[in-house]
Amino acid sequence: MNTQINPVNVRGASGGIETNNPSGEGGRSFRKPALILAAAIAIAGGAGLIWRYWNVAGTAADFLVVSGNIEAHQSLVSFKDVQSRIVELPFEEGQWVEQGALLARLDDSNYRQQVAVDEAAERAQEEQLASARANLEAAQHTVANDRADMEQRRADHQRYDELWKAGATSAQSRDQADTVAKQSEAAVKRDEAMVHVAERNIAAAQANVKNAHETLELAKITLGYTVLRAPFSGVILVRQSELGEVMQPGTPVVTLADLDHVWLRAYVSETDLGKVRWGELATVQTDTYPGKRYQGRVSFISSNAEFTPKSVETHQERVTLVYRIKIDVENPNHELKPGMPADAMVQLRGGTVGDEANGPTLHH
Repeated sequence: MNTQINPVNVRGASGGIETNNPSGEGGRSFRKPALILAAAIAIAGGAGLIWRYWNVAGTAADFLVVSGNIEAHQSLVSFKDVQSRIVELPFEEGQWVEQGALLARLDDSNYRQQVAVDEAAERAQEEQLASARANLEAAQHTVANDRADMEQRRADHQRYDELWKAGATSAQSRDQADTVAKQSEAAVKRDEAMVHVAERNIAAAQANVKNAHETLELAKITLGYTVLRAPFSGVILVRQSELGEVMQPGTPVVTLADLDHVWLRAYVSETDLGKVRWGELATVQTDTYPGKRYQGRVSFISSNAEFTPKSVETHQERVTLVYRIKIDVENPNHELKPGMPADAMVQLRGGTVGDEANGPTLHH
């Protein structure tokens, strides 16, 4: 024989005993508070989801949220047209350098000697030019003397001719005066030709001086290539060479990153590709500086689809075709570093990026 014991409720106020009947009024009194509590939790959860959607995605018609990594414009800095041993390498990886700062120096003894040789060659050509000018001056004086002598011989020939006509001199004397006059004219022509030769010699000497000067300038330029300076202000990401190493032309010495011009590499799906335009405004945020925004613009949209980078964890996402975009970001304080993960809100048509009152803010 089974005995059933009904649970009882104890009233704290009257001290009586009441049998717990689920189908009675007591059961309904227990269910009402539970329903009210469940409804309150549902309302609060829905409000939280709405708030998160607004803060993460903004207005779907106005913004597109993308994620990626910060990259910087990098230059492989190397020596040009020179080969020698590194004798000075003052910077280490991670150091900031200003534009024009010395990055490395090569042993320049051979190139300095070449400059000295070319300087001597230039001086020798300048001496040749001075000699050619002196020769021209001498030739010009000779021509002046020849012309004076020619005038005198012509006058003598004229007098002998008149005397011969008057019968005062012989025909032989007249003919001799005529010959001397013609010889004087020939001497003038010969020495005038020498003047032209001297002028051409000066032109050639001037060309030689110019060539020697340009050769010297080239040697000086090559000597300057033994000093490697920073082409822009930035941070040294990688130092590929060491002190004492013999460098070949074009071999990288350091990798220099321009932190004044950084950009965010991100990817968009094919369905979002048509929403993004070149030059669209964007706001970038990072986990490192969660309360700070950086303004940027879309500067590149790839025309070729590619698989999602391997950094994406799931295989399903890795095999999805996406399009790479590039967002140039303002970085005046150099807070954004290469490799730093970041999120960006790309303004679509009609949106306002960076509005503190109404604009969306990324929260993680």
